[in-house]
Amino acid sequence: MPKLIDKPTVIKAAGTIPKVIEEYIGRVNSHTSSISIARMKSPAGWFEGAQKPEFDEYTVVLNGMLHVTYESGSIDVAAGQAILVEKGEQVTYCTPGEEGADYIAVCLPAFAPGLVHRVE
Repeated sequence: MPKLIDKPTVIKAAGTIPKVIEEYIGRVNSHTSSISIARMKSPAGWFEGAQKPEFDEYTVVLNGMLHVTYESGSIDVAAGQAILVEKGEQVTYCTPGEEGADYIAVCLPAFAPGLVHRVE
């Protein structure tokens, strides 16, 4: 039987300026460990420290631009574009543009603080 997800749960985010994470499907909102789907609303100037997660992360930018830095370079992901970061890759996300970014993040398996492995 299909399960309606009535509304997301807002999750506390890491980073220099608070961003909004609305988890629709995942460990918190739907008690799903196999996948998480969340909408991120990152303000201009938001920066998150490096991480080396144990999950693949698929990101689709809806508005604005997400800057992604990885071990050998960086990529700007604009509205209408997507990026795949495979598990085990060290990556840093930020939204340096004036409009920040609004994007959907899908993690396989589902995001969990113990799986993200933030780099000090």
